[in-house]
Amino acid sequence: MMQHPYILALSVILAVSVVSWLFSIAKKDVSFVDSLWSLFFLIAAIVFAIISQPLSVKGMLVLTLVAIWSLRLSIYITARNWGHPEDYRYQMIRASNSPGFAFKSLYIVFGLQGVLAWIVATPLLPAIASSGALTAVDIFAVVLWTVGFVFEAGGDWQLARFKSRKDSHGKVLDTGLWRYTRHPNYFGEFCMWWAFYLFAVGTGGWWIILSPLLMSFLLLKVSGVAMLEKTIGKRRPEYSEYIQKTNAFFPGPRRPPGTVEEKRS
Repeated sequence: MMQHPYILALSVILAVSVVSWLFSIAKKDVSFVDSLWSLFFLIAAIVFAIISQPLSVKGMLVLTLVAIWSLRLSIYITARNWGHPEDYRYQMIRASNSPGFAFKSLYIVFGLQGVLAWIVATPLLPAIASSGALTAVDIFAVVLWTVGFVFEAGGDWQLARFKSRKDSHGKVLDTGLWRYTRHPNYFGEFCMWWAFYLFAVGTGGWWIILSPLLMSFLLLKVSGVAMLEKTIGKRRPEYSEYIQKTNAFFPGPRRPPGTVEEKRS
């Protein structure tokens, strides 16, 4: 008997996590889990698509959007990290979980991220398996996804160009999308996962709201904005002034220097 699609997707994701963990032991570097993160969602989407054959137009659309987001992000992170030592975030995790980090990383890095990705990916099943025609909600979801993709991919591209400049060391990027939000890439990912949830809403999957809420929490309070801004001020002295002028997350107009940042940003 075939397993439930959610259980099958989790099984495949965890299997990939274990293989990746074994590779990280040999490499003594767990940073590449960042490249793997978005691929977990693509794995889930492919499992759902295989089980839901034949796919409707909506199912093909959602699968395509997941693939575009997942592959672009994975390729970008891989290229960005190539040839560099283990990311400082994982060095801190390694130091605080030693001795025995080699084994612990199986569940505190690879397993944890695999399970979190699986939970966030839950709206993809009803969206991909949908047999109905596209609705007004689906069209709005496409628009929201497009806005998110522009912010995430555009923000990453602008940051990569900025870092490639010889005079960028210790400075802060405050032009382009980065003029309106300190984290355009995280805001973009936020938009895209709310868009995937809306695709599920159109099929009666409104109850899977834990998915976008969890992704929003991770982006704002855990591995996104909160973690990055803990140390960036030390590495880039101009960042404190940038904080005073620029919203943290949701895009908005620049504020005059000295203005207290609103809590909503």
